[in-house]
Amino acid sequence: MTYAVIMAGGVGSRFWPASRKAHPKQFLNVFGDATLIQNTVARLAGVVEPENVFVVTNSRYIEQTRNQLPQVPEENILSEPISRNTAPCIAFAAAHLHRIEPGATMIVLPADHVIKNVKQFQSVLRTAIAAAQEPGSLVTIGIQPTHPATGYGYIQHDGSDSSEPDTAYRVKTFAEKPDLSTAERFLDSGDFLWNSGMFIWKVDSINSNLANHLPKVFNVFDGIDTSSASEVARAFEQSPSISIDYGVMERASHVYVVPGSFGWSDVGDWRAVYDESEKDEHGNATKGIVLLKDSSRCLVQAGGKLFALVGMHDTVVVESDDAVLICNRDSAQTVKNVVDYLNAHQLEEYV
Repeated sequence: MTYAVIMAGGVGSRFWPASRKAHPKQFLNVFGDATLIQNTVARLAGVVEPENVFVVTNSRYIEQTRNQLPQVPEENILSEPISRNTAPCIAFAAAHLHRIEPGATMIVLPADHVIKNVKQFQSVLRTAIAAAQEPGSLVTIGIQPTHPATGYGYIQHDGSDSSEPDTAYRVKTFAEKPDLSTAERFLDSGDFLWNSGMFIWKVDSINSNLANHLPKVFNVFDGIDTSSASEVARAFEQSPSISIDYGVMERASHVYVVPGSFGWSDVGDWRAVYDESEKDEHGNATKGIVLLKDSSRCLVQAGGKLFALVGMHDTVVVESDDAVLICNRDSAQTVKNVVDYLNAHQLEEYV
C-alpha cells in the first residue's frame, strides 16, 4: 500500500511577518482560499487515501494541523518534539510506517509547495511510485528548469533527453545551489533538473539506506514505540541534525529521478510569491486595499489598512497585525536576517 508523509515542521522565516512561530508558512493562504498544507494533501486525491496520509509537524502545531486537515485521522498527525532537519523527520515517519506495514511505499512531500497542474503532478508521482518498487531504490522528482535559477539545488541524470514522459533516470550527481554562470551551464547541458525535495521509496529501502549511510540517525529511531512521546523525544534528542539529501541521497547507489513539469514552486520567499501571483498591466501584484501611483513590479499584501505606494518599483510590502515588511524584491531572500536580528535582540514577540 502507498502512504504519504507530509513534512510540516518548518517556520518559514523568509515569509516574515506573515509567517510566525505561532502560525507558520504552511498554514497561510498564500494563493486562493486554501492553505499550502491543505493544497498539499488535496492534490494527493486519487493517489493516496486520506487515512493513509501522515503529517510530521512540531508539537506546537499539532492542533492547527488537525483543524486544517479534518480528513486526516488525528492519530496520523505525528509530533516532532524538536527540529533536527529532514533525515530524522523521515526516519521517524519510516519507523512509524514500518510498524503499520513494513512493505509499504512511502511518498515524502514538503507541506509548502505550489503545484499548478495537479493532473500532470499525479502522473509523475505514479511513475515514481512504480520506479520505487525496485528493491533498494530511492526515487526523487526533479523539476524541468525554466531558467538558470540560483536558488535551487540541481540533479544531474544519465538521460540525454529528460523530456521523455513517464521515465525514471538514474541520478549521476547532486549539485548545490550554483552561481549564475554554473546554472546557465546546467541549463545548456540538458541533463540537469531542479531538486524538488520530494521523495518516493519503499519503507524497507529507506531504512536500509539510513542504516548504511546514517547509522546514528537510524539506530535511535529503529524499533522505537512511535506512539510513546518519551521514546520519540529521546530519539530526536539523540539524533544528529542532517538533511536527507546530504546524508543519504548524495551517498546512495540506487537513486533515480523522474522529471516533472507541472507548474512547481517551493515559494521560498516573497519574490517567489510575486512570481506566482497574478499581476496588473504594470506588473503589480496586490492583496487588500491598495492604491498605486506611478509604481510597477511591486508585491503589496495589505491587512486592514489602505496602502498607498507612489513612485515605487520592484518593492515588497507585507503587513501583519503588528509588523510591516518593506524591502526590494531582489532582497527577499534576506528577510530571514530580520528574524535572526529579532531573536538575537530578544524581541520574540515579533517572531
